[in-house]
Amino acid sequence: MEANTVLDDAPQGDAVFDPAVALDNLVSTLQHVEAVMASLQAFREYTLAVAARVAEVMADGGPGPGAAGVAGLGAVELAQRAVAAEIAAATRMSDRVVQRQMGQALELLGRFPGTFHALADGRISITHARVIQDAGTSLEDPETLAGFEAAVLPCAEKQAPNRLRRLAAREAEKAHPEALVVRHERAVAGRCVRVNPLPDGMAELAATLPAAVAYGIHDRLTQMAKKHTELAGKETGPAAALGTAASTAAGDSRTMDQLRADLFADLLLSGAPTGHDTPDRLLAAITARVDVTVPVLTLMGGKFSRSGKRRTKGLLSGASAELSGRHPIDPATAKHLAGKATAWNRVLTDPVSGAVLAVDRYRPGEDLKRLLSARDSRCRFPGCGIPTRDLDLDHTHDAARGGPTDTGNLAALCRRHHVLKHHSRWTVKQTGNGTLQWTSPTGRNYTDKPPTPATTTVGGPPGDTANKPPPF
Repeated sequence: MEANTVLDDAPQGDAVFDPAVALDNLVSTLQHVEAVMASLQAFREYTLAVAARVAEVMADGGPGPGAAGVAGLGAVELAQRAVAAEIAAATRMSDRVVQRQMGQALELLGRFPGTFHALADGRISITHARVIQDAGTSLEDPETLAGFEAAVLPCAEKQAPNRLRRLAAREAEKAHPEALVVRHERAVAGRCVRVNPLPDGMAELAATLPAAVAYGIHDRLTQMAKKHTELAGKETGPAAALGTAASTAAGDSRTMDQLRADLFADLLLSGAPTGHDTPDRLLAAITARVDVTVPVLTLMGGKFSRSGKRRTKGLLSGASAELSGRHPIDPATAKHLAGKATAWNRVLTDPVSGAVLAVDRYRPGEDLKRLLSARDSRCRFPGCGIPTRDLDLDHTHDAARGGPTDTGNLAALCRRHHVLKHHSRWTVKQTGNGTLQWTSPTGRNYTDKPPTPATTTVGGPPGDTANKPPPF
């Protein structure tokens, strides 16, 4: 279809062309196209899985000619390579890529049947399927895996893949047979720093660290880069009033990523932000600020067993916690950060409903902002996943028109969607408990609920969902 076909088909003469109707038709068409593409992707996965099975059948006769001299290669591996090469040559692809995709397809059909059928029905995309597959690949028990699929598929059918990734990681963590505290102890032993060569005289410095440390480093660099940018934009007068030399940085055009990289190099090579700091060492004084979301039972004392469980008033309670509402951390680290490290914000949640109970470090003028940041944790426009630290707190009902400044009329929006709300035909209203009801220019409605913080339901039998909040 030509790019201008739609315009060419627009009514001519006295007929009125309604762009809203055209947009509504286009959106419906694209929804149908996406569903058809998902079904075709499912058929492709099925075909690749059959190809993998064909390779296994071919291998039953033993290694092919010359295979005996190939160390470490069995009959199945050689057959898979041969089949992958055949497909790759015909489809103009890399045989290594095809072989990897054959393995992914075989796993999807064999271990994630619910996800495959949702893909075949056009209810989710291949990206959603890969998110579910990647998160659940470490779960080996079929019953556990089925429970994981049942928990994440409703979210996959309603949310964008970036939002699904958060829930999938959380549900996989809850279902994992080995406690996070045990796996974390083992993983910490593998911490390291690596240098990987890159083209054009560059190299990548990569560090594998405990999540709390890595997030803290990134947050501190971000704060330092933002402060440097803020000071660089000031004139000599305001800079002098602050006792800084911000005017020397005027005209700095580096991006946030570039500033983070330069500050990172300064800190590691000299121990200070040399060449970037102010005379009063304002940047060096910045410390990391990361939210630690902790179910209250995790902080109630008691010792964790090697299984990662403990008894609280006769109930078996899990000990999940998260950094910035996204990354699971072990209970020992969560308790330390929440109880001792004052630079970290504690977000306490109800162990049954998952609702935010309180945010510590309350100060006049800051308590509401902290509570909303903990509640929303990301932009509240459908599909957006930008974290709250980079967002605006927006009055759903304009404050200038009488809208109150409270949790029932405020929501976090990124700048892009903040502008969209005020300068387009998109509208939004709050329906209670922080739930937003968005209406598009074509009249479609989209519901966005605050993401449920890390929580463990207690007091009911396994599988009892009566008291569980929506997971997305």
